[in-house]
Amino acid sequence: MKKEIKIIYEDKNLLAINKPAGLMVHPTADTKEKTLVDWLLKKYPKIEGVGDPSASSGQVDPLRPGIVHRLDKDTSGVLIVAKTQEAFDFFKKQFAEREIKKEYLALVDGHLKKDWGIIDLPIGKSKADFRKKTTQTKSAGKTREAQTEYRVLEKFDKYDLVQLFPKTGRTHQLRVHLRALNHPVVCDKLYGFNGSICPPGLERQFLHAKSIELLLLNGKNLKIEAELPADLKTTLAELRAK
Repeated sequence: MKKEIKIIYEDKNLLAINKPAGLMVHPTADTKEKTLVDWLLKKYPKIEGVGDPSASSGQVDPLRPGIVHRLDKDTSGVLIVAKTQEAFDFFKKQFAEREIKKEYLALVDGHLKKDWGIIDLPIGKSKADFRKKTTQTKSAGKTREAQTEYRVLEKFDKYDLVQLFPKTGRTHQLRVHLRALNHPVVCDKLYGFNGSICPPGLERQFLHAKSIELLLLNGKNLKIEAELPADLKTTLAELRAK
């Protein structure tokens, strides 16, 4: 696998990695490229039977072994994987009960009106584009509650650097919520504005899963942090130099 996967933390139950941008977490029906799951199965073959059993077959989904949560392909940062079934059930319960704390960093187009706030907008499927989610009331099917806390860390000429604390875990939640405020993540090809200009040299959305805090099976609390990758560091350094 060309993209380097850095292990941040590991014990007998848990694996935490710094996922590089451009790497899919698990394959889909039409995926031919290598994914994180390919790497996991090669390095940890015993993980194959870890996960949620299918209602129809009773077998664990072979495409998602140990995967408790996911990150979008072009989002970098900390991602945890359960190495045992006991750990999978334990961490999944924490996610379901919103006990796991996550922090992201994003560079957004323009300047937010408030330096702190909570985005409380339900999310559903877009009628206009099957790839997208939306906060619009006329979504396809049911919407699900979604909350994101944000805090502006730094202001640049055309952008804000923000901390994001998702309280729920909906697909594309952060990207959809920021678009709903008319301040999408810069270089977001799906939710960004048409004609929006990326900072020079940045070739993917500026969204990074900085940290995750959870309870281990031994009762200890653990905070895992993923270093900001080189492309995002370079972008910030160039913006600060202006």
